[in-house]
Amino acid sequence: MLSADSAAVIRATLPAVGAALDEITSRFYATMFAERPELLDGLFNRGNQADGAQRRALAGSIAAFAGALVHDPEASPAALLDRIAHKHAAVGVTEDQYTLVHKYLFAAIAEVLGDAVTPDVAAAWDEVYWLMAAALIAREARLYQAAEVPPGDTWRPWTVVERHDETPDTVSFLLRPADGAPAPRARAGQYVSVRLRMPDGVHQLRQYSLSCDPAADGDLRRITVKRVTGGGTPDGEVSTLLHRRVRAGDRLVLSAPFGDVVLTDGSRPLVLASAGIGCTPMVGMLDHLAAVGSDREVLVLHADRSPADHALRAQTRGLVDRLPGARAVFWYEHPGAEEPDAEVGRMEVGGLALPADADVHLCGPLPFLRAVRAQFRDAGVPADRIHYEVFGPDQWLPEAVG
Repeated sequence: MLSADSAAVIRATLPAVGAALDEITSRFYATMFAERPELLDGLFNRGNQADGAQRRALAGSIAAFAGALVHDPEASPAALLDRIAHKHAAVGVTEDQYTLVHKYLFAAIAEVLGDAVTPDVAAAWDEVYWLMAAALIAREARLYQAAEVPPGDTWRPWTVVERHDETPDTVSFLLRPADGAPAPRARAGQYVSVRLRMPDGVHQLRQYSLSCDPAADGDLRRITVKRVTGGGTPDGEVSTLLHRRVRAGDRLVLSAPFGDVVLTDGSRPLVLASAGIGCTPMVGMLDHLAAVGSDREVLVLHADRSPADHALRAQTRGLVDRLPGARAVFWYEHPGAEEPDAEVGRMEVGGLALPADADVHLCGPLPFLRAVRAQFRDAGVPADRIHYEVFGPDQWLPEAVG
């Protein structure tokens, strides 16, 4: 809980600080990486640094957390903190790194805001930072404990058992722990980080959803990777390397599984809506439902460029056929004979007969999430029944939980 004095200062300065956060976080990252370049080796995603995604996500999260403390002092924005904690645990963030971030972040605040950062203002924002840091540190400690790994040391070698090219730009890897020990427990919908050494010697991490039921295949796990074109930035360097070089028999280094958007338990109906490679956690959820013989009502919705671009399409159809309460509707910008009953264009929820009282899971690009979430809200689905996963820094979370 924020102290009364600090709350008054934050309330008064939040508009000015919020307006400057993009510049603050830009200077923060630039200075930190200039002085501590080793942080880009195996911790920070330089693709997200190049396109500004990480900077914008950090700025939004700070503003949202501060705003929550001011407007509801007794509350803690659990959805915001849980999402960040899972992302941090997946890349091995440790408690000591919060002190390092504090040093560079507050230097950037002072540099950007200048004389406006009085001792009272600095103390108030310092309190906000450490309240947020303490909440995240506690959550991350629990995640590491649940994963049965030391804080920050989540990595294990895995052997590629099979490689399967799903579409021209999507490939699946079936993996087994290389050390012969049991695979870590995971839930349908979670993801793992893949840690690769790039040609310049720097390690980079990317997260990929488990695209199979992690509880049904023994020690086998599957990830499905879409090759990303970087447009001249480092974005896409990991997926390109995986596509070009990794074959059966090779080894990959994976983290323990994390992720707060998992298949909801119980008998309530489900809607699984995705676009593009966002189908991967949905296939994992469907695989789990089929493995346990679920009779839940399930509506599977997917949008893509064409049937040929729709990764795991055949597997999705097969899993839907195995579930007595499931049905699927697909949308394609360029229809094909493989799916003669598909809709044309972008996903439109309004005309569908949605299951009553359903839990909705969304995954896909941010514009898709924004548009489709709004459609579900217009259709009467309560906000707390709509769960979403976005690949990369979650720039939408402050808005979606607000």
